[in-house]
Amino acid sequence: ADRAPAHWQPVCRRWETCWFRVELSIPPEWAGQEVHFVWESDGEGMVWRDAQPVQGLTKEGEKTSYILTSSLKEAEPHSLTLYVELACNGLFGAGKGSMIAPPDPDRRFTLSKAELVVFNRDVYELLVDLEILLDMAQLLGEENQRSFQALYAANQIVNVCDVKDPSTFPALAAVIFSQRNGESQHTIHAMGHCHIDSAWLWPYEETIRKCARSWVTVIRLMEHNPELTFACSQAQQFEWVRSWYPGLYAQIQDYVAKGQFIPVGGTWVEMDGNLPSGESMVRQFLQGQRFFQEQFGQICSEFWLPDTFGYSAQLPQLMCGCGIKRFLTQKLSWNLVNSFPHHTFFWEGIDGSQVLTHFPPGDSYGMHGRVEEMLKTVKNNKDKGRVNHSAVLFGFGDGGGGPTQNMLDRMKRMSDTDGLPRVQISTPDRFFSVLEKESSQLCTWVGELFLELHNGTYTTQAQIKKGNRECERILHDVEVLCTLAVAQGGTFQYPASQLQQLWRLLLLNQFHDVLPGSCIQLVVRDALQYYAEIRRAGSRLQEEAVQSLCGELLQLKSGRAESTLVLNTLPWERTEVISRTGTVPASEADWGETRGSSSTAGNFTPPQLPKARVCDICVLFSQEDGSITMENGLIAVCLDAMGLSHLLPASGESVADGCRANQFALFDDVPLYWDAWDVMDYHLETRKPVTMLLKPLEITLAGGLRGSASFSLQVGESSTLTQEIILDAMCPYIRFKTQVDWKESHKFLKVEFPVQVRSTNATYEIQFGHLQRPTHWNTSWDWARFEVWAHKWMDLSEHGFGVAVLNDCKYGASAHRNVLSLSLLRAPKSPDATADIAHHQFTYAVMPHQGSFQDAGVIQCAYNLNFPLHAVPASSMQCLAWSAFSLSSPAVVLETVKQASPPGSTVVVRLYEAHGSTVVTWLQTSLPIKEAMLCDLLERPTAKGHLPLEQQGVRLSFKPFQVLSILLVLRQ
Repeated sequence: ADRAPAHWQPVCRRWETCWFRVELSIPPEWAGQEVHFVWESDGEGMVWRDAQPVQGLTKEGEKTSYILTSSLKEAEPHSLTLYVELACNGLFGAGKGSMIAPPDPDRRFTLSKAELVVFNRDVYELLVDLEILLDMAQLLGEENQRSFQALYAANQIVNVCDVKDPSTFPALAAVIFSQRNGESQHTIHAMGHCHIDSAWLWPYEETIRKCARSWVTVIRLMEHNPELTFACSQAQQFEWVRSWYPGLYAQIQDYVAKGQFIPVGGTWVEMDGNLPSGESMVRQFLQGQRFFQEQFGQICSEFWLPDTFGYSAQLPQLMCGCGIKRFLTQKLSWNLVNSFPHHTFFWEGIDGSQVLTHFPPGDSYGMHGRVEEMLKTVKNNKDKGRVNHSAVLFGFGDGGGGPTQNMLDRMKRMSDTDGLPRVQISTPDRFFSVLEKESSQLCTWVGELFLELHNGTYTTQAQIKKGNRECERILHDVEVLCTLAVAQGGTFQYPASQLQQLWRLLLLNQFHDVLPGSCIQLVVRDALQYYAEIRRAGSRLQEEAVQSLCGELLQLKSGRAESTLVLNTLPWERTEVISRTGTVPASEADWGETRGSSSTAGNFTPPQLPKARVCDICVLFSQEDGSITMENGLIAVCLDAMGLSHLLPASGESVADGCRANQFALFDDVPLYWDAWDVMDYHLETRKPVTMLLKPLEITLAGGLRGSASFSLQVGESSTLTQEIILDAMCPYIRFKTQVDWKESHKFLKVEFPVQVRSTNATYEIQFGHLQRPTHWNTSWDWARFEVWAHKWMDLSEHGFGVAVLNDCKYGASAHRNVLSLSLLRAPKSPDATADIAHHQFTYAVMPHQGSFQDAGVIQCAYNLNFPLHAVPASSMQCLAWSAFSLSSPAVVLETVKQASPPGSTVVVRLYEAHGSTVVTWLQTSLPIKEAMLCDLLERPTAKGHLPLEQQGVRLSFKPFQVLSILLVLRQ
């Protein structure tokens, strides 16, 4: 039928996918006319024809019709059958009452229109002409004569056009649009785009369909507009379409070859720019660039990350190491406090690497090709005079189908029209190539690109953040052990395909709305399942590798363990208390000490009982007032239920006068709008110390190799916190093993350490290094960083003394004046009404130190806290002490040991300078290597290439925070 009955309104439930068979019969009298199938619903749709997807349908994306024929011919079929797949969610999910509200379980989705219509192309073109002319008249201003010329032209069109004679439509508009600009006019490079969140207000599974709907729509548009270019990021999304829509993927490959469908970004997903580890960021590029090379024969030359919540100062070096020296984003236009001073500039990382960076001055990655947007792009540009070119990304994102014909037709009229900037359809490479030629006058921004908004995402969804940190550790350890198992010879095969699958799951969960926690409950559930899969598979792979390495020494399943084998996957000697049984010890006899014979990675040694010296053991004393003193010869602490009243390293008191450290504080946490995303500065005015004691402080381990005490507190109205404070023999820090049953609403829990340190800057670990941020709020740039992010440690030091706070799974932090604060838990209600309502377990530590944090070993201690030694039951008391790698300088960290790809006889080791110093170190190995060479982060040999071998080692020179990758070729 040519028209559906007005009352026909089928309904479907949320997240379901409904299918409609549509029988079409085109009236013969429509011959020679353009015929469209019109479909309107409040769910996203996809038209299928001949078993292939052919068109996405999204009302919010202005895509409500499928062109059946541009000019109906007698030979064409007048009757046909289509299928429409309707997703029962809107463009932004199914929130109840607002976009970011939790999904409404009772929401229904309605089909409101299904029609066959004749499309009048001439009238459409006339309307586009009038839109551009009227926008020029309104927006160019009364002082500009072009605005009056456009107004009078539009008025004359209305006067003279004859609706029965289409030839009268375009004449006057064409005169205006053919009047050209001068040579100095600003040029806008317009690129089609469709930013699709890999998960957000919808689950991963729905993103697969969003990609297909949008990308097939782009392909249809390219068929009619060969000039259209479309920049598309995220290798994961390409892989989804390749797996689920092979016919569509083949068409995409064709248009990639034509230079219209352009892969950009070079990463597996558009990841969070703050929280992933340095190695995870390398793998984002490694997996993404390899995918694009394998699938399309090219790697990306630009990093594309328009929508994430800040950008680490280590990213420029990682980009350069992965073949990328160009960067595009725009998120800093969301800054709540300060306006970023540039749109085109060089961004310099902590090691000195620079990348050419562009923020589209229109402050959007989803423009519509309107006059207003083009004028804003020129007016907003903060680098006028330095460059004369800007980018515009146009298209509806998140499943909206990307560019439209209407957008293209608007911009055709603005291609070179006097009074408007030149607009040309371009490509990322063409655009950045022009910027490079104009770059001599550009400014340089040094350090992180900090987003002054969304800093609650450093803490929201704590279980996701814990899973990320744990799985980064698991994959690190598995790769080290599997690589060494292969290097030792034998039958063990490196599990390359399994590791790639596990890495890709981890990288997917680092998407910029998943790891930050700004997603719905369905996404959280999927993410936690992926972490569980990594844990299970990682445990199995690790066990297989250890069995291959040390098979005859390991305990048989039916046998009895006579000894314990200790595996150290970090690159330095460690002296620690370990549990042979993995349980809380009943006595000192259950514990042992492990020492590596050198600074090692891949160290295997039996535990050694320490010599009985007073300074080696932990001693606990109960005081009459209920407080407890713990000492181990390195530090002494005085505890009461309200925190640490004294923390005494050899250099003296660390806790500020009149204060207690390890003080819990609860804050009201009610953002203006972005609930899971934001914590506002005014939350600091609502601080309430947590002081309600549920269980008094008591000794739980009486000392020896380990001493501990525990207590419980009530937090807020409904939550409880239980903490075990642990001091080990010979350990320079005290640990706080914490469990929280969290049931709050719009509250923020932190732990604070006021210390006897005065410094204007605190130091925070970031990827492959660290940076400093001010502890004062002198300027708006300073106080906008009232809540920041860090990885495994932060430190506040003055000359000769400092205090560090370490953690095993937290990222939110702050240092104001002399108070170090670690953010523990939030309780937002949108878009996940159950966010963080769960049982949480985490550990943090405080480490007072003499000298600098570098010389005191804070970096190594933070690694030790995050990478526990592996104690493996063994069936023999035979001593096996073997070390794979050693480094001569404590300033250099051996971060990664893995097989090169494809796996074989080549090992990749990745190292970085961690102190911020220029240093030379020797990397020595017991592996049978015959050749060593420098490579980039994509594991391609560099121009410097060969490294001379001396006594199974190589000499390496590092600049501050430099990352180096080395290929080691093994003898067969």
